[in-house]
Amino acid sequence: NPRAAFARATQWLIPAERPFTGIHPTAMLASSSRLGDDVAVGAWTMIEEGVQVGRSTVIFPGCYIGTRCKIGSDCTIFPNVVLYPGVEVGDRVTIHSGTVIGADGFGFVRDGTRYLKVPQLGGVVIASDVEVGANTSIDRGTLDNTVVYEGVKIDNLCQIGHNVRIGAHAIISAQTGVAGSSVIGSHATIGGQAGIGDYGRIDANAVVGG
Repeated sequence: NPRAAFARATQWLIPAERPFTGIHPTAMLASSSRLGDDVAVGAWTMIEEGVQVGRSTVIFPGCYIGTRCKIGSDCTIFPNVVLYPGVEVGDRVTIHSGTVIGADGFGFVRDGTRYLKVPQLGGVVIASDVEVGANTSIDRGTLDNTVVYEGVKIDNLCQIGHNVRIGAHAIISAQTGVAGSSVIGSHATIGGQAGIGDYGRIDANAVVGG
């Protein structure tokens, strides 16, 4: 597997450098937030009450980390990422710029001539070793959690709806939309601009074309 060998060799020859250290003086940290050793927080980032951040995580400038969020160790959160309250992120997770995690799912029910909003009371849980591309949205669940399991890779400009479950080491290419309550199995491959309807099921190791 020459491409895998190339990736490993490049990581060894050109190791990632830490872009900055410490807490920038303009960062706003709530008194009840808890940051592990060697955490770096960039300028104008806001960390709300009850947030927990694991050791050696880097949060770039302009991020918003909502109340009760939990972020693991050795994570990288690039500029202008928003984590809504209660989002849980595992270890060694990378979240690229402009991504929003934990916004309300698109839940509305028609009542005669108008739509009523269905309260979105669940959360989002992202396991370890996940990477989420730029300008992607992952919505919170209605009652249960939206869950992204270990090792999943999500490209830029994807929409992950409420209560979706993405199995371990699945890969989802750019501009894919996954509607609410769908399940994607482990090691599945979803091509670019694919659309998965409500309650869709993609089994483990399946390949869906763009």
